Amino acid sequence: MKSIKSFRLDNVHLASLCPRSSKMLRKTFAFALALATAAAVYASTFDVTFTTTTGHAVPSTLYGLMFESGDGGLYAELLQNRAFQQVTPLTEAALTAWAVIGSADIAVVAAASPLSTALPNALQFAVPAGTPGTVGVQNSGYFGIPVTAGWTYTGSFWYRTPTPPTTEVKATFTAALESSTGTVFASTTVPFTTSSTWQQATFTFTAESTQTSANNVFALSVPAASVNDLTIQFALFSLFPPTFNNRANGMRLDISETLLAMKPAFFRFPGGNNLEGETPADRWIWSNTVGAIIDRPGRVGDWGYVNTDGLGLFEYLQWIEDMDMQSIMAVWAGYSLNGASVAEDDLSQYVTDAIDQINFVIGDASTNAQAAIRSAMGHPEPFTLNYIEIGNEDFFSPTTYADYRWAAFVDALSAEFPQLHYIATSATSGDVPTLSPAPTYWDLHSYSDPAFFIGGSFNFDILPRNGLQFFQGEYACMSTNSGVDLSFPFIDGAIAEAAYMTGFDRNSDIVFAASYAPVLQNLNDFQWVSRPTYRCSKSLFTTFPFPTSPDLISFTANTIIPSTSYYVQKLFSLFKGDFYLTSTTNTASSPVQWSITRDTAANQYFLKVVNTATTANTVVFTLPFTPASSAGTGTILTAPSGTMNTPTNPNAAVPSTISFTAGQTITYDAPGLSLSVLVVTA
Repeated sequence: MKSIKSFRLDNVHLASLCPRSSKMLRKTFAFALALATAAAVYASTFDVTFTTTTGHAVPSTLYGLMFESGDGGLYAELLQNRAFQQVTPLTEAALTAWAVIGSADIAVVAAASPLSTALPNALQFAVPAGTPGTVGVQNSGYFGIPVTAGWTYTGSFWYRTPTPPTTEVKATFTAALESSTGTVFASTTVPFTTSSTWQQATFTFTAESTQTSANNVFALSVPAASVNDLTIQFALFSLFPPTFNNRANGMRLDISETLLAMKPAFFRFPGGNNLEGETPADRWIWSNTVGAIIDRPGRVGDWGYVNTDGLGLFEYLQWIEDMDMQSIMAVWAGYSLNGASVAEDDLSQYVTDAIDQINFVIGDASTNAQAAIRSAMGHPEPFTLNYIEIGNEDFFSPTTYADYRWAAFVDALSAEFPQLHYIATSATSGDVPTLSPAPTYWDLHSYSDPAFFIGGSFNFDILPRNGLQFFQGEYACMSTNSGVDLSFPFIDGAIAEAAYMTGFDRNSDIVFAASYAPVLQNLNDFQWVSRPTYRCSKSLFTTFPFPTSPDLISFTANTIIPSTSYYVQKLFSLFKGDFYLTSTTNTASSPVQWSITRDTAANQYFLKVVNTATTANTVVFTLPFTPASSAGTGTILTAPSGTMNTPTNPNAAVPSTISFTAGQTITYDAPGLSLSVLVVTA
């Protein structure tokens, strides 16, 4: 989402699109704007000195991730519309991703005897008497299904016969992965017996070959003669490949490993806007996302597609633990995307719900009912939790947030959980939120063009050190400087983001966390927009033709494409260090920025150099020590202007290893549009 107004953390594009926030977004912190525009330096050589004693600790949480819904992405479930959640029975749309095999009839119906109250719909499969051949159903997955040699797939489905025949009928179904033309890659048999009560069938099969194409389907078929004149209802299909850390109901392996390679420090969830809902009833409700899968109703998410909520609160927390990250968890704070805020007198139930959500995460399972649910799901001990965000982008309703919503939540939650840190999302006049009680943590969101991020590299330097800590919860370069929207991150924007991120390193005494957003883009179906009026009202999303905008990682059912911005994030995270060293500083809008951090245990120094110019610039570092070796190594990301990692050229810009001569003076020629990390051991 476009950001708040203070110290020019946004441009004004969104102000013209969202009337209720335009006044706020037009305000800027004039001093920072002047600093960004008037102090440009364009020298060819930059001299840098630093000491080993002056600086500050780098917070362990500095670089992390934020997320939205995971269906068809992070969540490893392969079948789309697996449980016919939040669809209208007897409509064609209710059959999304499903097709019939042979001469049977299929329709999604409201089951007279549903699998659960949460899952009222079923796929009704009718085989007329005398039907020949093979019949069944197939699912095309989330725009394809990957087939990988050696992978064992785990599947299940529920079935019943609404009107079973007098004589019990037994049959054998075949569950298989097939190409769209019918070539079978993996299969197994599943026994079937007519029954008026719901029965669960489970199965596994292993693929013997790898298919480069993901244009494959899951098929469940049976000889028609075995089930002639029968009507069968199916519910809650599921098919999982191997998952990250071998978790049941777990996360997609390749996406998780790509994210893990960044060594992210934290995870902000359950997303930004995906938390809020179009109305209070449509919000993300934590209690609907825990417990047995058959008891999760799902919801139509804020991006217009169904969230199964198979990836629920517990699965998020388990994955965070497996990834060795910290949690930054948001609670719903009484504001919805239709612009309405819950009245003050009606807020208490949602405050209670937030307390229950936190208790699920960290409560004592022996005394707390919500914690007992967590324990029953397999995690008796509390999860680690230190940070709670009160809402998301509540600067869209700053009056109610300041008048009563912030106080209602933070007062109640801090009384119940005084050990936790609470993050505000409100922006009012001035350079910090005007809220009572005064927040200690503030979440900022910034989306703009390369010039903004280059000019904003010193945004945090000018802020007072008064105890307020900042979370750059979302940021990304979304367009060129001329306003052309991007389909993928490009090198110019990624390097501009790197310049901005040197400000995170330099000001990590007050910037405790930062996360690029959004993270994932399914190349077959994405809705992120660079002028997000949609964030003001979901109904507007269908009214205006918005261009697409970039994400950190693009993917299909069987491919992963890390962007130029991904590699910038990865390098800053891998070479974060634990101590920032004060150095000669540059000025805002200079083509070259740098930061110096240290890994104290390894006695290594990380010299990050960012050159946003298209031509080379030289940086001369004068070290306060003699390096242990004159053979220095490092990593560089650079590419010609306009370069993007795309499906046709996924490795157009990737990091490479560099060598340099390390001495008490290091002269480094930084290529145009580059991020370099020079590693020096003392």
